[in-house]
Amino acid sequence: RLVLTDAGRTLLAYAERITDEYRKLQYEMSLKTDREGGRLRLGASSTIAQYLLPRVLARFTVRFPDVRVSLISGNSQQIEQALARHDIDLGLVESASHHQGLHYMKFVPDELVLVADAAGAYGRCEEVTLDELRRMPLVLREQGSGTLEVIARYLADRGIRLSALRVVMQLGSTESLNSDTVAIVSVMSVFEELRSGKMRVIEIEGCTIERDFSFVRLDGQTDALADRFIEFARNTL
Repeated sequence: RLVLTDAGRTLLAYAERITDEYRKLQYEMSLKTDREGGRLRLGASSTIAQYLLPRVLARFTVRFPDVRVSLISGNSQQIEQALARHDIDLGLVESASHHQGLHYMKFVPDELVLVADAAGAYGRCEEVTLDELRRMPLVLREQGSGTLEVIARYLADRGIRLSALRVVMQLGSTESLNSDTVAIVSVMSVFEELRSGKMRVIEIEGCTIERDFSFVRLDGQTDALADRFIEFARNTL
């Protein structure tokens, strides 16, 4: 297999710095002409990319037409890895844990809820206990998902392991929820389905699972264009 030599690793580190500095130069020069420009590479976890960012990006590109924005999506772990590889400039994640070398900034709050198809087997269920939840056929997100991490941590604090649940599927999204299963998802991801009555929330007795969506960047990294996007996004939602 191919690996970098010591000289290659040194060259790569400097090349990454040069690329970062060139992007900053593009941004600073754009300010001299009163038109902000440059390239902004974003990475967002699936829930954020699908349900929050479209509105923000639509308005951002209108406000700053000279900024070239690219976006990759994945689970929170994949976005943090992309940041560490310098594949993106700014990440938006939903994980609860903070990793060394990364700096996290709160974006917006979110809540995870237990939902079911309103016309399905659990459509008339209004509330369950944690013990009853263990026996329900449950759809969860895949390993590496920030949503799964938050759920696992919340349940662990109450003495319940994920392995004790009746997990029938783990998916990259919850769009495959069927009438015979329930799922724990971001309330933002099912807003339209809840409003239309297609899905309903099942309360978990004594439980409220809250979290924050966060911006994340390399620790110590400064980027004026990323800062502008953070400010714009916070003021848009």
